[in-house]
Amino acid sequence: MVVMRTDEFDYELPKGLIAQEPLERRDASRLMIVDKGSQKITHDYFHNLPKYLRQDDLLVFNDTKVMPARLMGEKMSGGKVEILLLPHPRPLSLIKERGERGEVWEFIGRNIGGAKKLVFEGGLEGKIVQRNMIRFNKFNAELMKIINRIGYTPLPPYIMSRGGGGQPNLKRRYQTVFAKNFGSAAAPTAGFHFDRKLMKRLSDEGIKQEFVTLHVGLGTFAPVRVENIEDHEMHEEYFSINPKTKVKIRNHKLKGKRIMAVGTTSVRVLESDWRKDRTNIFIYPGYKFKNVDAMITNFHLPKSTLLMLVCAFAGKDLIMKAYREAIVKKYRFFSFGDAMMII
Repeated sequence: MVVMRTDEFDYELPKGLIAQEPLERRDASRLMIVDKGSQKITHDYFHNLPKYLRQDDLLVFNDTKVMPARLMGEKMSGGKVEILLLPHPRPLSLIKERGERGEVWEFIGRNIGGAKKLVFEGGLEGKIVQRNMIRFNKFNAELMKIINRIGYTPLPPYIMSRGGGGQPNLKRRYQTVFAKNFGSAAAPTAGFHFDRKLMKRLSDEGIKQEFVTLHVGLGTFAPVRVENIEDHEMHEEYFSINPKTKVKIRNHKLKGKRIMAVGTTSVRVLESDWRKDRTNIFIYPGYKFKNVDAMITNFHLPKSTLLMLVCAFAGKDLIMKAYREAIVKKYRFFSFGDAMMII
């Protein structure tokens, strides 16, 4: 058995190729087409996507909606803190402990130290009940109303202008046009390239569209810090699929028609056990795909689980060659960057 090292998925990226903001038009991004069969790499623009699709293709999107999950607050000592709320495998769970009821969320934070209580704007307070778990003093709709008012869009750290909450355009654009189910800590960024006009064009041409939900958390964006990738532990993320959608996907597959996942999060839902409502599936080279025949994705960070997933799908040598070509041709990378279609 070949042991794969994390360093095998590394590459050098000039900082100038990290997209700092979205293009004015969602479908104006560039599109790299990677053909697994012929090993050919070609280049186009995303608005020309329909010419690469078949009339009976099924596109599967992740319709999760990003919440303003970055909260700025203070410790009782007055020290400033920042936390990022993470979608729980069972979101918004009510937990009773020692006579206290409250909405408990998982989080990651800065400058927390040994603090037991955090204070935020709007009368919101949180008690640290265990490591990386916080119980708020507000519930349900009231809690979400406060979070929506005081929270900031959790833009990735490689985007320099990370305010989000004070930048309406970034807050709006760090969301897909089909976002529906609230609860994600990050966006399914392959979906950024689709606007309503393009989705209607696809529908008019007979290309089917279905939606699943995976609330993005640490399972997707946590870095790989181990030397051997098999030692990496994936965090669980909550997902759901409508029963009718399950039937449509299964029937489409049984007919031998192509299923194209839009984004790695959609891939992970399609390849997970649908009898459950959470997944920690880790897809890396050697994995045998069951449902996904093609995918649309962005260009991912070095040594990330997302890069390992696309390498599993198309082959590591071909994907790393495609990344080298993307750098030479000055593609835009990461969340607000350009797209790759693997067929």
